[in-house]
Amino acid sequence: MNSLGIRGLIFLILFPFCGLHAQDSLQTITAENGDGIYSILRKQGLNPVEYFDEFVKLNEDSIENGSRLVVGREYKIPDAPDSTPKMGTEVSLETGTKYPIFGGDNAYVALKNERLANTVYYLISGHGGPDPGAMENYKGTTIAEDEYAYDVTLRLARELLSQGAKVYIIVRDKDDGIRNDRALELDMDEVVYPDKEIPLDQLERLKQRVEVVNDLYLKHAGKYQRLIVTHVDSRSKGENIDVFFYYHEKSKNGKRLAESIHSTFQKKYRKFQPNREYSGTFTDRSNLYMVKNTLPAMAYIEIGNIKNGKDKRRILDPDNRQALAKWISEGVLLDYENR
Repeated sequence: MNSLGIRGLIFLILFPFCGLHAQDSLQTITAENGDGIYSILRKQGLNPVEYFDEFVKLNEDSIENGSRLVVGREYKIPDAPDSTPKMGTEVSLETGTKYPIFGGDNAYVALKNERLANTVYYLISGHGGPDPGAMENYKGTTIAEDEYAYDVTLRLARELLSQGAKVYIIVRDKDDGIRNDRALELDMDEVVYPDKEIPLDQLERLKQRVEVVNDLYLKHAGKYQRLIVTHVDSRSKGENIDVFFYYHEKSKNGKRLAESIHSTFQKKYRKFQPNREYSGTFTDRSNLYMVKNTLPAMAYIEIGNIKNGKDKRRILDPDNRQALAKWISEGVLLDYENR
């Protein structure tokens, strides 16, 4: 892996480019023209030297002449901690890295700079799995807040990666990359890192996320680490809100992070909406479970009220979602450079 790939490493469940499905509790892949054992293993993010012998043993009846794969035949993939279903993979290029979870044209991430090198960010989008959050109707289609929080989170992850950060996306969806639709299709197949099923019970869902983040935080002890939680608020239809931020009252670093993003939004509003005052705030909300129980310094962000018409326009427009992610990332950078 080249240096760009190492600096941009992101721990996601990334799904392979070929058809992959369960067989006898192991994943399988169909050999294509040009595939050999080494290339098959690399596609799944496995070290081919380490897993060559195990692959041959699993597939000895389907391999010809000791190592030749047959095009169109299915082959079992060793069950390993660093296999694609368990940990993920990336495709490193000279000019950047591809992360399939971002989807299609968004999968490629160029390293623009290294201003966030040696940092670790945990990104959590609110709700997910059996809990879609607040649901609304848009032109006859049901939309849910978790889909929009997730889309902004993915966009934020790309921004942070492009500046050299290491990023963990805690809630993720195997097939919903960054989407440029206004009405984002509702599904409930999200999981929690690395591939945990999301519980139905609300408290258990929150505990699961806290445990995952705290375990990762301890693994990266000594590094600069921050957590960003993104939600879409749900209030009365008449209440139009600006983006606002929460932090823990005893966290000096969390307050600085929230304040840095907040001040960035103030500047952006003065520039792009000079005739309107920005009313978003950053305040202590130490009673929120995620704010109270996670170890990294954190900012908890509400990006709008899904029930309000004006806020809907902010959330539904993909360009606005990109702007939200961009502005948050600029606030994150401001926080890091002012540490």
